Amino acid sequence: MENSSILPEQFFLRDVKVVAKELLGKTLCIRPRKGDLKRAVISETEAYDGEDDLACHASKGKTSRTKIMYQKGGVCYVYLCYGMHWMLNFVTGIAGYPAAVLIRGTLQVNGPGRLTKNLQVDGSFNGIRLGPKSLIWLEDTGVNPKEIFTGPRVGVNYAGPIWAEKPYRFWFSNH
Repeated sequence: MENSSILPEQFFLRDVKVVAKELLGKTLCIRPRKGDLKRAVISETEAYDGEDDLACHASKGKTSRTKIMYQKGGVCYVYLCYGMHWMLNFVTGIAGYPAAVLIRGTLQVNGPGRLTKNLQVDGSFNGIRLGPKSLIWLEDTGVNPKEIFTGPRVGVNYAGPIWAEKPYRFWFSNH
């Protein structure tokens, strides 16, 4: 798009909650291994903030699964949920601090599992650095949500009432 600008790495080197909120309205661009370039405007995100956040995968420490979360922001963290749905996350912040934003929905598709299926994102995206020379990047195409909502994350009751109720989910609607 002519008026678009690609989000630089610095965008992701900030607090996960700030990045999660500011990703709303940004355009997710994916060059699938098969097919044409896909674009989708992000409408819902969730923040996962470090080892103290009991809903965060990194709450158990650094493992072979979570080591991607400990990298410098601007890399994809993609994992399989319930053995059937790929979840797309973007790592944020400085190297060594595990935080990531889950992309829960776009204006075109609601639900993180449906989103990755629609955009042909799978485990091969895990560890890929965001950027236009990559398979995946983000652009600011001028979509500015008029009203942003916040609330508890979805499906994290296992983290206990304090972490399950944190207002770390962000969304907007274009209706």
